[in-house]
Amino acid sequence: KAVKEGVLEKRSDGLLQLWKKKRCVLTEEGLLLAPPKQQEQPQPAEPAAKVKELHFSNMKTVDCVERKGKYVYFTVVMAEGKEIDFRCAQEQGWNAAITLQMVQYKNRQAILAVRSTRQKQQHLAQP
Repeated sequence: KAVKEGVLEKRSDGLLQLWKKKRCVLTEEGLLLAPPKQQEQPQPAEPAAKVKELHFSNMKTVDCVERKGKYVYFTVVMAEGKEIDFRCAQEQGWNAAITLQMVQYKNRQAILAVRSTRQKQQHLAQP
């Protein structure tokens, strides 16, 4: 289920590093990035390959780089070291929302790990 939906701008990996609008859906599991909807020409259903998921299990941090003009610039650092740059209007608060969901996800994973360890210990302790 979506926690937050809207448009974020992502810096492309190419030589020119252009800012491209992405339709974003923040869930409890991660951030989904899709091409923006084209209002003028309705497109057939987008292939799943066009939708990119940044799963919290692969995310290390969200770094707020700077606030400049009307934008806030931030970087999502993935576990393998890849950095993905985003920007949005300051009042949209995407960086804070992504950080909050990531922390909640990591906390849920930690609780599950502790429960699993306790269950194993209890199981081993039984004669």
